[in-house]
Amino acid sequence: MMIHVFLLFSLCLSGLHRVSSLGINYGQVGDNLPPPDKVLDLLSSLQLTKARIYDTNPHILTTFVNSNIELIVTVENQILPVVVDPQQALQWVTTHIKPYFPATKITGIAVGNEIFTDDDTSLLGYLVPAIVSIHGALAEIGLDKYIQVSTPNSLAILEESYPPSAGSFKGEVSSVMSQFLQFLSSTGSPFWINAYPYFAYKDSPNKISLDYALCNKNPGMVDPYTKLHYDNMLYAQVDAVAYAMSRLGYGGIEVRVSETGWPSKGDADEVGATVQNAAAYNRNLLRRQMSNEGTPLRPNMRLEVYLFALFNEDLKPGPTSERNYGLFQPDGTIAYNVGLSALATPSSTSSASISLTSSATKVIKP
Repeated sequence: MMIHVFLLFSLCLSGLHRVSSLGINYGQVGDNLPPPDKVLDLLSSLQLTKARIYDTNPHILTTFVNSNIELIVTVENQILPVVVDPQQALQWVTTHIKPYFPATKITGIAVGNEIFTDDDTSLLGYLVPAIVSIHGALAEIGLDKYIQVSTPNSLAILEESYPPSAGSFKGEVSSVMSQFLQFLSSTGSPFWINAYPYFAYKDSPNKISLDYALCNKNPGMVDPYTKLHYDNMLYAQVDAVAYAMSRLGYGGIEVRVSETGWPSKGDADEVGATVQNAAAYNRNLLRRQMSNEGTPLRPNMRLEVYLFALFNEDLKPGPTSERNYGLFQPDGTIAYNVGLSALATPSSTSSASISLTSSATKVIKP
């Protein structure tokens, strides 16, 4: 019976091989997570080919050798002051990247995470020099053409985000932001944004439509200046970033969503953090990714999105929601029904339409 359920689950995801713009965040802040080889089996069964990790864990990089998973790895925030030095950056790349590439498909390096809005404001001064040094180190060993360098950003970098055409960066980050955008423009690298409609809804549930935040069917909104119609908040957030970049003279840089998701559980004051809403958000997002959609501003440029996250992570600090973003429990059971049956290929048998609702359904075999 367990094998049958596993095969059914895989069948329901068989359509994902057509989604080249979908990835997933593989966090490791837990004491009960499966080993990397089991995670690789899971990603393979889901036919996902893109993942992001928050370090350069050698166990993961070794395990993913000769797999078809493209990996974004991370220079941790606390390392930024070190890799500002070009020689230290070269040593970091030589130690953490070169031994694994190209057998392990490292396609991106995230230099820090949400540095522009980090509580440690001293890190911001290191950001662009560290990015330049890491890219320079890649160039020195001939890998700069294969590995993009950028940094994921919180939406808190925006002074204005509504309507999208009013998008602008906060004044206090504009100087460093201009330097960062210059680097992205000169190297053809994307601007990564961690975008969570959940936070906006949680903060203003009486003002923001839940259906709009969840990407459910809804009337949406029309930007009064551009007349573009938005039927979900995520696309509006992405376009607000694009408009903000244009205001600084960098309108051609691609925006990619390095994180987005919805928690399935939260504290009493975390409005909207429910299993039903998490399932709806991720289900709707997956369906859009199946269509390789673009945003209203850039309809012909597919939006690359990395879901957050693969697993619930029990050691993450903060409110309850922080530990409940996973599509899966650490033991391999499905955290909730994402409606993945909707992603089955047209040639799939009718049995693929069975809804996977059981929390006991395991997709990682012992």
